[in-house]
Amino acid sequence: MKHAAIICTAAAALTLAVVPLRAEPLYPEVVVTSHATPEAAAFFKSYFTSKSQHKPAATTDHFSEAHLTYIDAALGWPFYSKKGMTDLFEQYMPKWPPTGLSYPTRISGDTHSALVAFTDTPELFGGEIRILAAIDFKDGKIVRWIDYWDGRSFGAEAAAKFRTPPDKFPTNFDYDVASDGASAKIKDVAQKLAAAFAAGDAQGADALFSYDAVFLDRASRVRILGKLAIGKYLSRTLANLPYGKGAKLVHVVGSDQGGGYEWTNAEASVKRGIISIEFDGSGQIDRLDSTWDNGVMSDADLQALVLQSIEK
Repeated sequence: MKHAAIICTAAAALTLAVVPLRAEPLYPEVVVTSHATPEAAAFFKSYFTSKSQHKPAATTDHFSEAHLTYIDAALGWPFYSKKGMTDLFEQYMPKWPPTGLSYPTRISGDTHSALVAFTDTPELFGGEIRILAAIDFKDGKIVRWIDYWDGRSFGAEAAAKFRTPPDKFPTNFDYDVASDGASAKIKDVAQKLAAAFAAGDAQGADALFSYDAVFLDRASRVRILGKLAIGKYLSRTLANLPYGKGAKLVHVVGSDQGGGYEWTNAEASVKRGIISIEFDGSGQIDRLDSTWDNGVMSDADLQALVLQSIEK
């Protein structure tokens, strides 16, 4: 018996020696994928793993060789080829420390098109950036990726130094990209919501939300809980929100589970932005998440807009 115990102990020690301990996650595994297909979740895990490992070629291998439009819509930095993106990452990635990470926090859609919320930590570009991105696929590869974020979270003065001047800001956002497209459901709801916003129709917009919906506006730092409160908020703010009066829907991404749309507004100081939409089981909006570059809005206008979030 003693001999057998010694053998078992030795075998257990050998097993521990050859089986590696579970490695710590590369980046915070906080992503919500409840409104994404498993294929989309796996694709973006692969992408952000390569990016956080600072591997240029592995990162851009997710992009199409035939066509790519990648634009930072806050800074006005356009790239119109896979090579252009590879060159950018080859320039920056070797300078990133191991603590420099890029990771997803929310994914809606599928591998036809999707809307992804993600975080770039300050070690990458000098300030924290929390982004909502509209992403289109063709034949399993990304053909269009547009980033939207608010300059004041990065630092208004710092962002202004990087921002392309208005007269040189890109105009080709490839809204009509040839891709696998968005679902009929997300297109229908996005069009109805955008039309209600543009018309200042708070009641029409509110009708699209579920009773316990959450409304987030990152740029104005607003979080509204519940359909009734959302309707009241929209009635106070749609005339002044950049995605309200005068705004135009220009591109939709996503699936029957969720996605979102990009908008432009020639009449506002803020010319473009994005709205993320997630559906509940009955097809109503149970979460809206919006962002736009508040760094180009004056302090006075932004403060006035924020004050309108207060119920009287």
